[in-house]
Amino acid sequence: MKAVLLDIEGTTTPLAFVHEVLFPYARQRLEKACASGEPRYAVALAQLAAEYELEEEASKPDFGNGAPYAAWLMDRDRKSTGLKTLQGILWHDGYHTGRLISRIYDDVPPALARWKEAGIRMRVFSSGSVQAQKLLFRYSNQGDLSAFFEGFHDTTTGPKQEATSYAAIARSFELPPDEILFLSDVLAELDAARAAGFETGLLLRPGNKKVEANSHPAFESFSEIL
Repeated sequence: MKAVLLDIEGTTTPLAFVHEVLFPYARQRLEKACASGEPRYAVALAQLAAEYELEEEASKPDFGNGAPYAAWLMDRDRKSTGLKTLQGILWHDGYHTGRLISRIYDDVPPALARWKEAGIRMRVFSSGSVQAQKLLFRYSNQGDLSAFFEGFHDTTTGPKQEATSYAAIARSFELPPDEILFLSDVLAELDAARAAGFETGLLLRPGNKKVEANSHPAFESFSEIL
């Protein structure tokens, strides 16, 4: 194995941190951000507006300044690129002011160090924006881990449950897919990665949804891997 591709939520980071800390932090600040008119939110709001026009669910709210639709997407845990971009900006403020410190499982840093020492390359693939991913690993309870990763991928690379996304990441690695191990807690993502030729590993972390391994090797800790 020459490379590892990592999911974040439920893999390197507890689900509880994402759902009980990050999401509420962003939700509390959506209205003020969307109503501010600040240029830094313009790209995210434009993405949200474009997605809104394509949204087919009749229950969608009026777009307004973007906040009602963003909150509606959050309620449904949608992997919206516009929402993720907006959340990333809000979290940036939280991390830089010290209000947010991400949680990383204790077994992750030693594994990253071990893999780097062995010459194994690492990237991240998460539905959260690339900015949010970098912040999470830079401002963590385990210190700055961002330097371990040579690249970060979000939904602009492609959906996490489609094999074409993993094929694109393999090209970024410039490696054959069968030389890359993808680690996640979501079976549909692992199935897509396997369809692209990746090796896979299912993380069984505390608080994760109970699932059958579906022939993916299962691990409770990074200490068990490689």
